[in-house]
Amino acid sequence: MKFRRVILIVLDSVGIGEMPDAAAYGDAGSDTLGHIALWRPLILPHFRALGLANIRPLANLPPVPEPLGSFGRCALASPGKDTTTGHWEMAGIQLEKPFPLYPHGFPPEIMDEFERRIGRRALGNYAASGTEIIQDLGAQHLATGSPIVYTSADSVFQVAAHEDVIPLPELDRICAAAREILHGPHQVGRVIARPFVGRPGAFTRDNAGRHDYAVAPPQGMLLDRLAARGVPVFAVGKIFDIYLGRGISHSEKARGNADGMAKTLDAMSATPDGLIFTNLVDFDALYGHRNDVAGYAAALEAVDAWLPSLLERLREDDLVIFTADHGNDPTTPSTDHSREYVPLLVYGPRAARGRNLGTRSSLADIGRTIAQVFDVDLEKGTSFLDVIL
Repeated sequence: MKFRRVILIVLDSVGIGEMPDAAAYGDAGSDTLGHIALWRPLILPHFRALGLANIRPLANLPPVPEPLGSFGRCALASPGKDTTTGHWEMAGIQLEKPFPLYPHGFPPEIMDEFERRIGRRALGNYAASGTEIIQDLGAQHLATGSPIVYTSADSVFQVAAHEDVIPLPELDRICAAAREILHGPHQVGRVIARPFVGRPGAFTRDNAGRHDYAVAPPQGMLLDRLAARGVPVFAVGKIFDIYLGRGISHSEKARGNADGMAKTLDAMSATPDGLIFTNLVDFDALYGHRNDVAGYAAALEAVDAWLPSLLERLREDDLVIFTADHGNDPTTPSTDHSREYVPLLVYGPRAARGRNLGTRSSLADIGRTIAQVFDVDLEKGTSFLDVIL
């Protein structure tokens, strides 16, 4: 038996322990899920039932004797620890070298050309937390109209602007100009429009107005292959932006996890077959990057409480896969992504139960499995479809 529909849900940044090369990325000891479980007991009965605690020991989360799903963890074979790298690898793309980083800001040849093209001076140009930099420079931005440029430990060129000063269409044009400039040796993984609202001392980001300008994925990745075969792909959250819409037949943006979960259920009603591909971003955007352990823990429990609504809608020929794209341990001093293994949970009403999928050498194993479900070819990764049938 094969499956008619696959629901792939990325729990953005929910890592499950450092990879062997974590120290090379400054992430020795990082353990997103493990450290949160130590910080306070997590109430995750439905994830536990699927086999989450069977992947490895977690404080206050004992494994279940008979998991409903198959379980394991995935390494990231590509160098890096960012959104683009993780999602590309899921689609069968393994990078040979990481996207460039700018811990000391972008060089003059980039910033001079950027300012020339947009007709404005820029503020910032250093690595910072997005929520902190708008508090630090927001008032100056209101007074001057200069957009705020910043980066992080990831390969990103981020532009923040108040919506009353630079409306969303203009901010998008500014970011599109940056994307055109950032090529060759300066080809960052993403340019991100970061609109915000409010007043000095109380600025807040408008995540619904966020727009990612990613590098175009190489041809032949999973979504290209599915489209060529006529397999529908319904994207929820920032999936459309990550893959530049390639191979995606329908897309819905999401205002955070709750909206993403609701739209995933809507997608299941609207899409009887094919791939539903969801990213739940709040773990990373709201809690990991802000070192908000309590918020991260509560978000995990909220998704767990939603799981019955998802599972009860599964048809006999459905398969659901939970994973992540990297880590972001909120208990460490860093506010950036961490180089970690990510969980792998696989469940379907007719799929095998309790299979230990072990440590997969690449996130591409997920893409190769989905490709096999829909009878398309993908070069990278090792399918685990035969194990779960």
